[in-house]
Parts: sequence; structure tokens; C-alpha cells
Amino acid sequence: MVVKWRYLVLLAVPLVLGMTEAPRLKKHTIRGVAQGTDYMVIYYATDSLVRRTEIDDILAAVDSSMSLYKPYSLINKINSGGRGVFFIDEHFERVVRRSLDIYRNSNGLFDVTVAPLVELWGFGVQQATHVPDSAAVELARDCVGMDDIRISDRSIEKKKDCTRLDFNGIAQGYTVDLLADMLEKSGVKSYVVELGGELRVQGPKPDGSAIRVGIERPIKEAGASLIMNAVIEVNHGAITTAGSYRRFATDGDRVITHHIDPRTGYPFQSGIVSATVYAADAMTADGYDNVVMAMPADAAIAFANNLDEIEVYLIYKDQNGTIRDTMSSGFGKLINNN
Repeated sequence: MVVKWRYLVLLAVPLVLGMTEAPRLKKHTIRGVAQGTDYMVIYYATDSLVRRTEIDDILAAVDSSMSLYKPYSLINKINSGGRGVFFIDEHFERVVRRSLDIYRNSNGLFDVTVAPLVELWGFGVQQATHVPDSAAVELARDCVGMDDIRISDRSIEKKKDCTRLDFNGIAQGYTVDLLADMLEKSGVKSYVVELGGELRVQGPKPDGSAIRVGIERPIKEAGASLIMNAVIEVNHGAITTAGSYRRFATDGDRVITHHIDPRTGYPFQSGIVSATVYAADAMTADGYDNVVMAMPADAAIAFANNLDEIEVYLIYKDQNGTIRDTMSSGFGKLINNN
């Protein structure tokens, strides 16, 4: 499961500077820091329609609901409680319901109850001091499984005392959607919302052209510099990227990625270096970029081609360790070849 609140610098970056402005439309930019990363909201309107305080209120509400790094958050209260029924807010409920959809569609590859395993391998709030043994992995794995939770109107039931939730693989995308929805409700028709590298856009730009997004490619798997690999053009939708080379641990010569298989309890070894996902909304793209990171490249492409919700671009290592790329059938239509 991908940890995105603080540590992972995602690969999709907006190429929005220097947009040509149509007459009477002004470019408004709001920047800040939230969820352990930077955010940027760019929109075009004749007047300033959105205040920073409105953005900060949304970010604070998400943190209060779902941040593992806020001791007072709802998710921490539920995680520290035993089995039983807990009242939840609308943000929490929406994310759990969407997570259940992705859990079922992915045959359990995406699972927000993976927190015990994420913590065990040292990718949670606290870092681990050693690699866990098989007995510890099995003990933690017994606490994982979305079949052990039940969601209903404004409540969630935990069937096991040890069940703990981790929304780091989907909540940032949900936050981007909240910000984008706020802009649209304010009457904004052209915008880019970016949080930690995850994007949702609405175009075209005032000059009539599509919004362009650059995808970077790592030269090495870990600690690498980046080079531009592709530019896509979109007028609507979301782009998120998950990567295995920004956050990892080592055990001697062994590299341990932060993508933990909730079904086995061990880190994935799929060979995927990064997965960029395009979808109609950022929560969907954010959740599924975890899923395709967990698959071999050919299986991930087949999965995406059979799912109407997403298009996928992958950078992976082949059997010889050579960096290659591949994409789903619809992703190529987004790429600007000029």
C-alpha cells in the first residue's frame, strides 16, 4: 500500500506556468503546505472566487477525519478502539465505500486495513528497527482484510479488535477531488488542483488549448534524478502516480519497497518502478495506482484494459533489469507526440 501523506514525491507534475490568458480572465494561484507536502491551486476567472481559508478548511477537515499523523483524528480513535461500531463523518464514509469497490475489483490487492503490516515493515507513523520475521508477519496478517469491516450510513463496524485502517493510498486523491469540486461549485471552469503531485484538471485553458502534464522517469530505481519521459494533454480528469523508488528500506543488499501485499504480508516484488493512472476523479486514480504497482507489467496492462475507469502508463524493469515502459490501450491517445 502506498504511503502518500508525507514521504512519496509523486511523478506527475503540472506544466501550467506560462498559460496564455484570454481577455478578462485572470490567472489566480494559491499555494500552501498540507498533509506533509505542497499544494497548488491554479484557476482562471474574472475575479478572485476562492479564498485560501476555504482551501485550508477542506484540508483541515480531511486531516481531522483520516490523517494517521494527527493524534486527534477520527481514524486514530477508531484504530485505537476494539471491535464494535463507530460513528464516522461523510469524508470517512465516502473513502471507505470507494475503497471497498477497489478492494473487490482488485481481488484484495487494495486493502485499507493493511495498517498493521505497514507499521510492521516500518512504513507507518513509526519506523521499524528491524525486518520482521515470518511469525510477526503472520500475526499482523491475521488483522488484515476488508471483509472484517462493515460500512453503513455514518457508521463503521470492526469485527476484530486488531483491525486498523490506513487511508494513505487513497485519501490524498480524495482531497484533490474535494478541492476541485469546491472550485466548480464556485463557478470556476478552468483549473489545475495539485497536492503532492496528484492532479485533477478542468480545461481547456483560456487560449483554447488542453492542459499539459509531464510524466517524469527515474534513471535509477532509488535515489535517482529524473528525466521527462512523456507529456499528456487532457481537458478533464485526474492523474496520479505511485512509485517504488522514492520510499524504501534496505536489508543488506535487499531493497524493501513500501508496497505491502495485504494478502501475503510481504512487500510486492512486481518490477514496476512507477505507475501513472488517468481517471475521471483523483480518488479513483489514487486507489488504482496502488493496484497496478502490485502487478507484473503485462498483468497490470491487461487489468487496466479490462476496466473502463482507468488508463495506465507504467515504467518497469524487465528480467534483465533494463528500464522499460508500457501503457494501456487508451493512454496513448493522451500523449502529445509533438
